[in-house]
Amino acid sequence: MTVTYEVRIWEVRRNQSSKTPSFEARWKVGTKSRSKTFRTKALAENFLSDLRQAARKGEAFDVSTGMPASMLSAKAESAGPSFLTFARSYVIGRWRRTAPRTRETEAYALLSLIPALVADVPDRPEDDELRRVLRTRVLLPEDRQEELTRAQSAVLRWLEKASLPLVDLQEARVVRIALDAISVTFDGKEAAANTVRRKRAILHHLLESAVEQKIFATNPLHEIKWKPPKAVTVVDPRTVINPVQAKQLLTAVPKVGRTRGVRLRAMFACIYYAALRPEEAADLRSKNCTLPEAGWGRVILERARPQANKRWTNSGETHESRSLKHRAMKETREIPIPPVLVGILREHIDAYGTEDDGRLFRTTKGGSYSSSACSYVWQEARALVFTDEQMRSPLAARPYDLRHAALSLWLNAGVPATEVAQRAGHSVEVLHRVYAKCMEGQQERMNGKISTALDE
Repeated sequence: MTVTYEVRIWEVRRNQSSKTPSFEARWKVGTKSRSKTFRTKALAENFLSDLRQAARKGEAFDVSTGMPASMLSAKAESAGPSFLTFARSYVIGRWRRTAPRTRETEAYALLSLIPALVADVPDRPEDDELRRVLRTRVLLPEDRQEELTRAQSAVLRWLEKASLPLVDLQEARVVRIALDAISVTFDGKEAAANTVRRKRAILHHLLESAVEQKIFATNPLHEIKWKPPKAVTVVDPRTVINPVQAKQLLTAVPKVGRTRGVRLRAMFACIYYAALRPEEAADLRSKNCTLPEAGWGRVILERARPQANKRWTNSGETHESRSLKHRAMKETREIPIPPVLVGILREHIDAYGTEDDGRLFRTTKGGSYSSSACSYVWQEARALVFTDEQMRSPLAARPYDLRHAALSLWLNAGVPATEVAQRAGHSVEVLHRVYAKCMEGQQERMNGKISTALDE
């Protein structure tokens, strides 16, 4: 612990950035300025009075925390759980109720927050060492934890010692440290807007849990003037292919590799012709399909098969069948499918049959295709069909863009938004917001109406 006797204490001031009345105690230890926010002016003045008394007695102040030795020991006794301890209990307490991808997302946010919310304790390990211990030990239930090496055990002991008390997040300075941490990637670059907003939402929910447990009176994030970066919430029309391009790509897919391409063609076709999410297509089973010899068919979706790191799944496998996105358990979604998709699925089943559990799409060994394998096949198919300029563009850059193309096509064909939303598994409001820029011809029609009105 680094200490100093150089202490300067200022008067209490009203916190102008707070929505509700609050007061800020300010002092300086060595070269570091400190502040702490209180609900009333009296509480802030009492806190500064304790600091002044400690300074008059000649106590040394800890540079990393800004506190005198007497108050530091008292704080340690009454501070409650550390941020590390509370974060772990937050993840483990929600484990049974959350999906594997949600667990992974929460842990990913905490990999940014926990290493940032620490005191200035000597011999700090490298950040990647801290994150490895968190990822493989701290943020997992006991029966999933990896054994630590001696070096990793030392890293964990440092983290347990250095982690700030959770109550320190009542200070605006500490909350801003947390917000800064979620605003950058692990290598210090500016994080994507959607990533920042997702991590901020997790931090908010974690602090709401602290409010629920009476650790905080209100959520400290509400006192901070901070705007998350604006995220893109609409589909980029440059990604949307037309029906001719879709057919060309689906024709090219079987030409990729020895077995992957021919086995994945029907799965990609489901994403385009039925607007399935990739994880929904991955769990499609023969019992879900009505495939007549002629005319339209139907699929009734029951489950999805998303991919996640196996440490976060219940089964310990990378793919795990679960309920449909945004749907209640056992709720289904019915989608009529056009004759072209009926024919493709019939050909696929005739050629490759189904897995013992009825799944249509699987590797030669019966497993599910990874997202990286699907992406590889898709990029190779794009290279067979597109020009160099198109390859460099976002046009159908991901298999998921087939779904965007399908929904855009349906909307532009005049299918009512309520029907499109039902087939897609969206709300109408989300559908209009996400696909607003993909509605071809809307601007021209609106311009015509305005011109008519101006001529009257």
